[in-house]
Amino acid sequence: MTIQNRLVDYHDGDVVLEGMLAWDDAMDGPRPGVLVSHAWGGRSDFEDGKANVLAEFGYAAFALDLYGKGVRGAGPEENAALMQPFLDDRVMLQRRLLVSLDTMRQQDPVDAGKVAAIGICFGGLCVLDIARTGADLDGVVSFHGLFAPAGNTEGNTIRAKVLALHGWDDPMATPENVLALSEELTAMGADWQLHAYGNTMHAFTNPAANDRQMGTVYDATADRRSSRSMQNFLEEIFNG
Repeated sequence: MTIQNRLVDYHDGDVVLEGMLAWDDAMDGPRPGVLVSHAWGGRSDFEDGKANVLAEFGYAAFALDLYGKGVRGAGPEENAALMQPFLDDRVMLQRRLLVSLDTMRQQDPVDAGKVAAIGICFGGLCVLDIARTGADLDGVVSFHGLFAPAGNTEGNTIRAKVLALHGWDDPMATPENVLALSEELTAMGADWQLHAYGNTMHAFTNPAANDRQMGTVYDATADRRSSRSMQNFLEEIFNG
């Protein structure tokens, strides 16, 4: 097994974006592609690491870039300032996500007919938005994502299977938000499932998360369980 990485420049209009593709060059032929949508700080070593792990599982993974080449947040205030315009303009967000998905499909190691997306925190909202557009992909996985509805996708049919992996004590996605998401996904015809981990807060997959006051705390057990759930889900959607 030799995991390879390639930086990929792509564009949304005049905005230059830079994603990172990971794949195992010991494998022959195209393999399913998995888009990795970043948290609020922008594409980082954390998301690139997730892409490398997916490559070890036998996929081609593309860590997308929403903010622009070299644009990253250095702390909560900068991260929030980068994320907020996309929360305010979900049409812009969805367009950039779909450009990223199309870019992944065009990469040599990727089987363009078998694609999925995973996202962490803000990225969890992002992959739910990909599904909400009705995009043609096999599935999406949201890790401790935000559940706020898009506001522009009512009446669409979700074609992607949906898996939400959620900390029950996440202050950014309350039980009321969970119920609202379940009703939304059902109304949109989705094949959906939600795994909620008790006594677990936001950012449970991030070993650097340790701010109980903010509600962001790493949980090794939930991290391990959610990774296994993702693996089972990807195996199901790609191999049925």
